[in-house]
Amino acid sequence: MENNDIEKYINQGTLYDFYGKLLTQHQQRIYEDVVFNDLSLSEIAENEGISRQGVSDLIKRCNKALVSYEEKLGLIRKFDETKSYVKEIQKIVKIYQDTKDEGLVAKIDELSSKILDV
Repeated sequence: MENNDIEKYINQGTLYDFYGKLLTQHQQRIYEDVVFNDLSLSEIAENEGISRQGVSDLIKRCNKALVSYEEKLGLIRKFDETKSYVKEIQKIVKIYQDTKDEGLVAKIDELSSKILDV
C-alpha cells in the first residue's frame, strides 16, 4: 500500500469518526465494510444484494457527504488546532518546571484563550 493510499484511509477513518453518525445506518454499514473491514466491492454487493456499481456509488456519495460536513462544520480542523495548542502548553509547562520563569504563565494563558476561541 502506498503512502497516498494510507493517507486516504486515515483521512476516511477520521472523517467517519467525526461525522459517520450523520450517515444512514445502511451507509454506515457499507462504509465500514469498505474502510474498516477491507471488504471488496463485490463482497459487499453480494452481502447486501445490490450491484457492485451500487456499492461504489454509495461509497462515493458517503465520501462526498463526509467531506462536505467537514467543510461546513470544521470539527476536525478545530480538533487538530486545539490539539496543537495543548501540545504547546505541555512543552511550556515542562520548561516552566525547569526554569520557574513566571513569564511562561502569560504564554500558557494566551494559548488557553486561543483554545477557548477555537
